[in-house]
Amino acid sequence: MTNDENPKRYDLEERTFAFAKAARGFVKGLSMTVANLEDTKQFIRASGSVGANYIEANEALGKKDFAMKIKICRREAKESRYWLELLDADGKPEVERNRLAEEAGELMKIFGAIVRKCEE
Repeated sequence: MTNDENPKRYDLEERTFAFAKAARGFVKGLSMTVANLEDTKQFIRASGSVGANYIEANEALGKKDFAMKIKICRREAKESRYWLELLDADGKPEVERNRLAEEAGELMKIFGAIVRKCEE
């Protein structure tokens, strides 16, 4: 089944890019309190790092290097979810936050599965 036949299937580069873009869209409307300012910076960095590290993993020098970069992707997805939960959403729908948290969790599972496959 191709990506066109199943809109739920994504190339991971596209999916991680979409996650980072959605993260940026989510924070645009937040009030920039001192806490939100700092937490937003961390959230944006972590959400973008997921995809950036996946791109690096695809250029890995070997299997161990690939596995390590994928572990970093998983860690950054987990960190994204953490910072997202700390953000004061100021009336932003919980649905949007929950969708992002769910995607971060799914990315963690995907990268975890890739790591397990590499370690076989």
